[in-house]
Amino acid sequence: MDIYKRNNVTVRGQGVQPMIFAHGFGCGQHMWRHIWPAFEKDYKIVLFDYVGSGGSDNTAYNPERYDSLNGYAQDVLDICNALDLKDCVFVGHSVSCIIGLLASIKDPERFSSLVMVGPSAKYIDEPGYLGGFSKQDIEELLDTMEKNYIGWANFLGPAIMQNDDRPELAEELTESFCSTDPVIARQFAQATFLSDNRTDLANAKHRTLIMQCSNDLIAPVEVGEFIHSQMPGSVYHLMQATGHCPHLSAPDETIEVIQEFLF
Repeated sequence: MDIYKRNNVTVRGQGVQPMIFAHGFGCGQHMWRHIWPAFEKDYKIVLFDYVGSGGSDNTAYNPERYDSLNGYAQDVLDICNALDLKDCVFVGHSVSCIIGLLASIKDPERFSSLVMVGPSAKYIDEPGYLGGFSKQDIEELLDTMEKNYIGWANFLGPAIMQNDDRPELAEELTESFCSTDPVIARQFAQATFLSDNRTDLANAKHRTLIMQCSNDLIAPVEVGEFIHSQMPGSVYHLMQATGHCPHLSAPDETIEVIQEFLF
């Protein structure tokens, strides 16, 4: 199988050490366009789209493989194998934070450090844990996706992005949602929002930066603090940026925080 084609892999940069940028749910590699140029002189930049997202080959989509986040983690490892990548800096947004963690636990030699932008290990609240959503919230979200996908995208895009003074940001996210196959998007959403990876956090084997936005509907501050408490040696940074997509809404701050961690 041609992994380059399947995952729409793009390689840039003048450095030797790989730096992989992994997009979040309903997005694509273009969402990193404000960030990766700041690192191209020092790293080998690897961009890609998960199968079913962006410019990937949708004919390679397998509902059984992508029924859980492990299938997406295997996408990351397949790319590492195809490009013979080792000692990678993995930068993940949202659900990709956990996908990268799962990949790094399965094949630790491929990675050197993890950068988590807006991570969550579990989205549904339970006694003693605040994930940000009730089980009913998630069930209604998935139901709405199935019945009225475009309406769901138009509602959730602005809610996730926030930054109401710059409506073009929410419009871009909404358009990205709308361009994704609704059936694939719903299964990805189910794999994401019903996941519980809290016990995986303690198995992290690499230095990790946790980037938490100040006001995030998808990943509240309490979630970032929980992840930090469960990952020994992790670095926690509470950003001034609001919303769930600081790489779009606050790229300068995002770059500065990552550089402080890496250099």
